[in-house]
Amino acid sequence: MTDDEVDGAPPHQESFRQAHLAALLRRIEHGDVHVPAWLRATSPENRLPVAIAILVAVALQLRLPDRYGLHPRWLLPALEVVLLLILTGLNPVRLNRSTRMGRIMSVVLVGAITLDNAISAVGLDASILQGHTGQDAVGLLGSGAAIYGTNVIAFGIWFWELDRGGPFVRASGSRLHPDFLFPQMSDPHLAPPEWEPLFFDYLYVSLTNVLAFSPTDTLPLSRWAKALMSVQSIVALSTTALVVARAVNVLQ
Repeated sequence: MTDDEVDGAPPHQESFRQAHLAALLRRIEHGDVHVPAWLRATSPENRLPVAIAILVAVALQLRLPDRYGLHPRWLLPALEVVLLLILTGLNPVRLNRSTRMGRIMSVVLVGAITLDNAISAVGLDASILQGHTGQDAVGLLGSGAAIYGTNVIAFGIWFWELDRGGPFVRASGSRLHPDFLFPQMSDPHLAPPEWEPLFFDYLYVSLTNVLAFSPTDTLPLSRWAKALMSVQSIVALSTTALVVARAVNVLQ
């Protein structure tokens, strides 16, 4: 019995697949077949958009009252700025230098933003339920908006950082199976030939998820993607419902 028969594929079918693959590779080399940008090696992504988003998240965290979140209130935001500076030193403009330490620091950075925002959300929800928010509807709505906005940014960075191994792996074209299915992937005619998902695309996925509490045009495929989107929706829904209900009650 041959190896092909053990694997369940008849020898002639395996030979046909190999010949088809070889012919496809020859067509690609000669330019007869266009491979979408998201499936092949491309230029490294620009760091500036995600750096701006992180600074906005830090500003939103510092906007929250001291009674919400960890103390001292500046601790996690300061850590986030330090990590961002180190990561910017590794890749000032383009993400073209991949290191294990840089990868760890990137995950710690987005983890710190997420942790601080989750604690702030729990603190705000607890204060509303215990009736400690007072009669300041504007301040209450401002705190809720800050947590809501940070939630969008944090999970947008998570999606960008983890999809198909992260920005460095995506740029290398070494991982084919996506964790998020964008419309341009399933129907390449909807986008230019050089289209590939960038940070703004993941930020948009994050925004639509907290607005609709479900996927819209982009589908999560892997279990971790579905889990993250579920957690994000739960945080957004619980905080939004309580903040709006309390603010309406104060204004009446």
